[in-house]
Amino acid sequence: MPQAGDPNPPRLSTEEAFLELLTDTLETLERPARGQFLQRFFKSIAHVDLSETQSIDFWEQALARKRELSENVGKKVALQAALVDVLASANLLRLPILMEYEQLRKLQINAATDPLTGLYNRRFFHDYFEKELNRAIRYSHRLALVVFDLHRFKEVNDRYGHPQGDILLQMAATTLQKSMRTSDYAFRIGGDEFALLLPQSDTEQAAALSRRLRAAYADMIEPLRLGVPLALDYGLAVYPDDGEEQEILIRVADERLYQLKSGARLSGPLAAASTRTQAATAEKKEVPIPARPAGETPQIPSAERPAAERRRYERVSLAGTRAYALVAQGVERTARVLDLGYGGVALEIPRPEELEEAFHAVLHVPILPPVRVSLRRVYQGVESMGASRIGCSFVT
Repeated sequence: MPQAGDPNPPRLSTEEAFLELLTDTLETLERPARGQFLQRFFKSIAHVDLSETQSIDFWEQALARKRELSENVGKKVALQAALVDVLASANLLRLPILMEYEQLRKLQINAATDPLTGLYNRRFFHDYFEKELNRAIRYSHRLALVVFDLHRFKEVNDRYGHPQGDILLQMAATTLQKSMRTSDYAFRIGGDEFALLLPQSDTEQAAALSRRLRAAYADMIEPLRLGVPLALDYGLAVYPDDGEEQEILIRVADERLYQLKSGARLSGPLAAASTRTQAATAEKKEVPIPARPAGETPQIPSAERPAAERRRYERVSLAGTRAYALVAQGVERTARVLDLGYGGVALEIPRPEELEEAFHAVLHVPILPPVRVSLRRVYQGVESMGASRIGCSFVT
C-alpha cells in the first residue's frame, strides 16, 4: 500500500489490479460466501477440488506469504506470485497451469478493458474509483475525476461512418494515455465517454491537464480535416472540495461537462467568424441598434425589448461565477459577464457611456479557454451599485 505523502504509487498490472480488487471484495463478504467463491476460484485457476474451509485457508496463506516476501525483498511482491508459491508448496500445481493461467489472464484482461481502445472499462472505473477514493480519505489526499466526451461525435459518425468514428475514439484514448502520470488511470465509460482518475491532484492541476488534453486532441485530428468541430469536452470534480462520495463527484463532473458543452455551442459564432460564409450569416442575423443622437445611450428596460431581441437565442446565466471580460478600449477595463448566449453576451460595467458602439473584449468564462470577441451594444439597463447592464451582440 502507498504511504501518506507518496506522490506516485506504482501502477498495477491488469491482473494484479484484478487480484487487489478481489482481495478488497472478499473482505466485505461473510465467511460462508467467501468460502464458496474461493472454492470456485481455486478450481478455475488450478483445477483442484478444495473444501470451502481449505480454500479460505490457502487464500489467507497466500496473503500472509505476500506480506512475508515483500518484507524479505524490501519491495511489494505481487499476490499472484504468492498464490503460485503457496499452491506449489502444497503440490497443487500441475504442469498445464502455465497455459491455464494464460487463458485466465486473457479472461481477466478482457473483463477489465475496452476492446476498441485498450482502456479500462466502465465496470473497472467504478471499482477503482471507490478504491482510490477510500485511499484519498485514508491519507487525506485529493483525488480528481475528469469526465470527457467528444463534442458533435454523432455528426462524424453520420457523415463518415462508424469505422472513422472508431478511429477517432482510438485517437482520444491515445491522447489520454500519452498525457497520464504512472499513478493516473484512464477509462472508456461509454460510447464516446471517457474518464480520468488523478490521485493527489487539485482543481488547478486537473483543469490544466484537461486543457492540454483538449488541445492535444485538436492537434491530432486537425490533419483529418473533418469539417465537423469535433472536440474533447471535459468536466471535473475534486475530492474533498466538490464532494466526498463517488456519486456526488460524478454528478458534479457531469454537470460541469454539460456547462462546457453548452458554452461550446454558444461560442459557435465566435469560431464561425473565421470563415467568410459563416461571417456573412452572422452579419445577416446581427441585431440592429436603434439610431440615437451622438453621445446618448439608449435606455431599454429588458421587459420592453422586442421579443426577437429578448430571446432570439437562449441564454446561460453566469451569475455567481467568476466569469469576466477584459474590455479593450483605450485603457483595458474589467466587466462582469452576467450571461452568455449564441448571439451575444450581457456585461455589467461601470461608466458604460465611455464605451464605443462597437468594441473588442476577451471573455473569461469558467472551464472555457479565453475567447476574443468583437461586440456591438444593443441595449442598456440599470443593474446595481451604479453599474449598468450592457447587452451586446457578436459581430465579425
